[in-house]
Amino acid sequence: MHHEQPNFLHEQKFLGQGIVVGVDEAGRGPWAGPVMAGAVWIDPELVERLPFALKDSKKLSASKRQQVLTELTKLGLLMAVGHADVEEIDRVNILNATYLAMERACIKLQDKLKSPIKTILVDGNRFPFFKDMTKPKNMVPIVKGDNISLSIAAASIIAKQTRDLFMCELHNLYPEYQFNKHKGYGTKIHQAALDSLGPTAYHRKSFAPIKKLIQ
Repeated sequence: MHHEQPNFLHEQKFLGQGIVVGVDEAGRGPWAGPVMAGAVWIDPELVERLPFALKDSKKLSASKRQQVLTELTKLGLLMAVGHADVEEIDRVNILNATYLAMERACIKLQDKLKSPIKTILVDGNRFPFFKDMTKPKNMVPIVKGDNISLSIAAASIIAKQTRDLFMCELHNLYPEYQFNKHKGYGTKIHQAALDSLGPTAYHRKSFAPIKKLIQ
Protein backbone atom coordinates (compact mmCIF):
# COMPACT_ATOMS: atom_id res chain seq x y z
CA MET A 1 0.00 0.00 0.00
CA HIS A 2 1.30 3.43 -0.92
CA HIS A 3 1.92 5.49 2.20
CA GLU A 4 0.85 9.08 1.74
CA GLN A 5 3.34 11.60 3.03
CA PRO A 6 1.89 14.44 5.10
CA ASN A 7 1.83 17.69 3.11
CA PHE A 8 1.07 21.38 3.54
CA LEU A 9 -2.14 21.50 1.49
CA HIS A 10 -4.56 21.85 4.41
CA GLU A 11 -2.45 24.64 5.87
CA GLN A 12 -2.32 26.43 2.52
CA LYS A 13 -6.09 26.36 2.24
CA PHE A 14 -6.38 28.64 5.30
CA LEU A 15 -3.16 30.69 5.11
CA GLY A 16 -4.98 33.67 3.62
CA GLN A 17 -6.97 34.03 6.83
CA GLY A 18 -3.99 34.16 9.18
CA ILE A 19 -1.99 31.79 11.36
CA VAL A 20 -2.64 28.06 10.94
CA VAL A 21 -1.48 25.60 13.60
CA GLY A 22 -1.61 21.82 13.98
CA VAL A 23 -2.64 20.09 17.21
CA ASP A 24 -2.44 16.47 18.35
CA GLU A 25 -2.53 14.56 21.63
CA ALA A 26 -0.64 11.70 23.22
CA GLY A 27 -1.78 9.54 26.09
CA ARG A 28 -5.54 9.20 25.88
CA GLY A 29 -5.41 5.41 26.26
CA PRO A 30 -2.92 4.75 29.10
CA TRP A 31 -3.95 3.80 32.63
CA ALA A 32 -1.39 6.16 34.17
CA GLY A 33 0.20 9.55 33.64
CA PRO A 34 -1.00 12.82 32.13
CA VAL A 35 -2.51 13.39 28.71
CA MET A 36 -0.40 15.79 26.63
CA ALA A 37 -1.01 17.81 23.51
CA GLY A 38 1.35 19.47 21.09
CA ALA A 39 0.60 22.60 19.07
CA VAL A 40 2.88 23.62 16.20
CA TRP A 41 3.07 26.54 13.81
CA ILE A 42 5.07 25.88 10.66
CA ASP A 43 6.28 29.04 9.00
CA PRO A 44 5.37 28.53 5.30
CA GLU A 45 8.94 29.60 4.44
CA LEU A 46 10.32 26.57 6.32
CA VAL A 47 8.21 23.89 4.63
CA GLU A 48 10.92 23.01 2.10
CA ARG A 49 13.44 22.49 4.88
CA LEU A 50 11.42 20.13 7.07
CA PRO A 51 13.01 16.73 7.83
CA PHE A 52 11.85 13.96 5.52
CA ALA A 53 11.03 11.71 8.46
CA LEU A 54 8.28 14.05 9.61
CA LYS A 55 5.53 11.54 9.11
CA ASP A 56 3.15 9.79 11.44
CA SER A 57 5.04 9.70 14.72
CA LYS A 58 3.44 6.35 15.52
CA LYS A 59 5.58 4.82 12.77
CA LEU A 60 8.84 6.29 14.07
CA SER A 61 11.07 4.66 16.65
CA ALA A 62 11.69 6.69 19.81
CA SER A 63 15.23 7.61 18.73
CA LYS A 64 14.02 8.69 15.28
CA ARG A 65 11.26 10.79 16.88
CA GLN A 66 13.79 12.49 19.11
CA GLN A 67 15.99 13.16 16.08
CA VAL A 68 13.08 14.74 14.18
CA LEU A 69 12.14 16.84 17.22
CA THR A 70 15.74 18.06 17.51
CA GLU A 71 15.74 19.01 13.82
CA LEU A 72 12.43 20.86 14.14
CA THR A 73 13.75 22.76 17.15
CA LYS A 74 16.93 23.70 15.23
CA LEU A 75 14.80 24.97 12.36
CA GLY A 76 13.13 27.30 14.83
CA LEU A 77 9.63 25.87 14.50
CA LEU A 78 7.32 27.36 17.11
CA MET A 79 5.97 24.56 19.30
CA ALA A 80 4.20 24.25 22.63
CA VAL A 81 3.00 21.41 24.84
CA GLY A 82 0.01 21.46 27.19
CA HIS A 83 -1.01 18.76 29.60
CA ALA A 84 -3.80 17.70 31.89
CA ASP A 85 -2.83 15.68 34.95
CA VAL A 86 -4.35 12.57 36.44
CA GLU A 87 -6.58 14.47 38.90
CA GLU A 88 -8.06 16.44 36.02
CA ILE A 89 -8.58 13.29 33.94
CA ASP A 90 -10.44 11.66 36.83
CA ARG A 91 -12.49 14.80 37.49
CA VAL A 92 -13.62 15.84 33.99
CA ASN A 93 -13.05 12.54 32.04
CA ILE A 94 -10.34 11.76 29.51
CA LEU A 95 -12.00 13.42 26.51
CA ASN A 96 -12.46 16.76 28.28
CA ALA A 97 -8.98 16.50 29.79
CA THR A 98 -7.62 16.02 26.25
CA TYR A 99 -9.37 19.23 25.18
CA LEU A 100 -7.86 21.01 28.19
CA ALA A 101 -4.38 19.85 27.18
CA MET A 102 -4.98 20.97 23.57
CA GLU A 103 -6.27 24.35 24.66
CA ARG A 104 -3.32 24.89 27.00
CA ALA A 105 -0.89 24.03 24.20
CA CYS A 106 -2.64 26.49 21.86
CA ILE A 107 -2.65 29.28 24.45
CA LYS A 108 1.08 28.77 25.07
CA LEU A 109 1.77 28.75 21.34
CA GLN A 110 -0.33 31.87 20.82
CA ASP A 111 1.75 33.63 23.49
CA LYS A 112 4.92 32.67 21.62
CA LEU A 113 3.44 33.80 18.30
CA LYS A 114 2.27 37.08 19.80
CA SER A 115 -0.66 37.05 17.41
CA PRO A 116 -3.99 35.24 17.33
CA ILE A 117 -4.30 31.75 15.90
CA LYS A 118 -6.94 31.82 13.15
CA THR A 119 -7.10 28.13 12.19
CA ILE A 120 -6.52 24.98 14.21
CA LEU A 121 -6.03 21.71 12.34
CA VAL A 122 -6.65 18.96 14.85
CA ASP A 123 -6.08 15.23 14.57
CA GLY A 124 -9.27 13.16 14.79
CA ASN A 125 -12.93 13.56 13.97
CA ARG A 126 -14.14 15.81 16.79
CA PHE A 127 -14.20 19.55 17.34
CA PRO A 128 -12.29 20.14 20.56
CA PHE A 129 -14.17 22.25 23.08
CA PHE A 130 -12.09 25.22 24.29
CA LYS A 131 -13.43 27.30 27.13
CA ASP A 132 -10.79 29.97 27.84
CA MET A 133 -9.14 30.70 24.53
CA THR A 134 -10.79 33.07 22.08
CA LYS A 135 -12.36 30.79 19.54
CA PRO A 136 -10.31 30.57 16.35
CA LYS A 137 -12.09 31.31 13.10
CA ASN A 138 -11.65 27.74 11.85
CA MET A 139 -11.45 24.51 13.83
CA VAL A 140 -10.72 21.73 11.34
CA PRO A 141 -10.71 18.08 12.49
CA ILE A 142 -8.73 15.82 10.14
CA VAL A 143 -9.07 12.07 10.48
CA LYS A 144 -5.57 10.48 10.44
CA GLY A 145 -4.32 14.06 10.42
CA ASP A 146 -0.82 13.03 11.46
CA ASN A 147 -0.57 11.24 8.09
CA ILE A 148 -1.99 14.16 6.15
CA SER A 149 -0.91 17.49 7.64
CA LEU A 150 2.71 18.42 8.35
CA SER A 151 1.65 20.65 11.27
CA ILE A 152 -0.33 17.85 12.91
CA ALA A 153 2.50 15.36 12.27
CA ALA A 154 4.92 17.72 14.05
CA ALA A 155 2.43 18.24 16.91
CA SER A 156 2.06 14.47 17.22
CA ILE A 157 5.82 14.01 17.57
CA ILE A 158 6.28 16.70 20.20
CA ALA A 159 3.29 15.44 22.24
CA LYS A 160 4.39 11.80 22.13
CA GLN A 161 8.05 12.51 22.81
CA THR A 162 7.34 14.86 25.73
CA ARG A 163 4.93 12.38 27.28
CA ASP A 164 7.32 9.44 26.86
CA LEU A 165 10.09 11.42 28.58
CA PHE A 166 7.72 12.26 31.45
CA MET A 167 6.84 8.57 31.87
CA CYS A 168 10.54 7.65 31.87
CA GLU A 169 11.08 10.14 34.71
CA LEU A 170 8.15 8.57 36.54
CA HIS A 171 10.04 5.28 36.21
CA ASN A 172 12.72 6.73 38.53
CA LEU A 173 10.05 7.31 41.20
CA TYR A 174 8.35 3.93 40.75
CA PRO A 175 10.88 1.58 39.12
CA GLU A 176 8.89 -1.56 39.94
CA TYR A 177 6.06 -0.50 37.59
CA GLN A 178 8.41 -0.23 34.58
CA PHE A 179 6.77 2.92 33.22
CA ASN A 180 9.84 3.33 30.99
CA LYS A 181 8.76 0.22 29.08
CA HIS A 182 4.98 0.64 28.69
CA LYS A 183 4.59 4.43 29.27
CA GLY A 184 1.45 3.77 31.30
CA TYR A 185 -0.36 1.73 28.64
CA GLY A 186 -2.23 -1.40 29.72
CA THR A 187 0.34 -4.11 29.06
CA LYS A 188 0.72 -7.47 30.85
CA ILE A 189 3.74 -6.13 32.76
CA HIS A 190 1.71 -3.13 33.88
CA GLN A 191 -1.27 -5.26 34.92
CA ALA A 192 1.00 -7.58 36.93
CA ALA A 193 2.56 -4.60 38.76
CA LEU A 194 -0.90 -3.19 39.54
CA ASP A 195 -2.09 -6.56 40.85
CA SER A 196 0.84 -6.98 43.20
CA LEU A 197 1.50 -3.35 44.22
CA GLY A 198 -1.77 -1.49 43.70
CA PRO A 199 -2.07 1.90 41.98
CA THR A 200 0.31 4.86 42.38
CA ALA A 201 -0.70 8.52 42.69
CA TYR A 202 -0.24 8.72 38.91
CA HIS A 203 -2.83 6.08 38.04
CA ARG A 204 -6.17 7.14 36.55
CA LYS A 205 -8.73 6.06 39.14
CA SER A 206 -11.61 6.59 36.72
CA PHE A 207 -10.21 3.97 34.31
CA ALA A 208 -11.79 0.51 34.65
CA PRO A 209 -8.68 -1.58 35.54
CA ILE A 210 -7.81 0.77 38.42
CA LYS A 211 -11.39 1.44 39.48
CA LYS A 212 -11.73 -2.35 39.96
CA LEU A 213 -8.80 -2.41 42.38
CA ILE A 214 -9.86 0.48 44.58
CA GLN A 215 -13.53 -0.30 45.07
